Amino acid sequence: MSILRMPSVKGEMGHKSHASIYNAIQAGLFTKPVQIGQRSVGWPDYEVKAINAARIAGKTEAEIRELVQRLHAKRLELANA
Repeated sequence: MSILRMPSVKGEMGHKSHASIYNAIQAGLFTKPVQIGQRSVGWPDYEVKAINAARIAGKTEAEIRELVQRLHAKRLELANA
């Protein structure tokens, strides 16, 4: 597993701005970033890939929100393992 920084996430997701990623987070359509340094964040690559796969498969926004919730739950499981 690798951690993707914002430029890579924007490239993978097809977004042009930081704001579009953070708007998707607020809407529940993208996972929250993880802290990787004192002033830096990133996203696990498998989360970005899963959300992209759902979008490509034509999932609804409600289905993507459920996926985001499952991905956040998976983080907790990994942290507690």
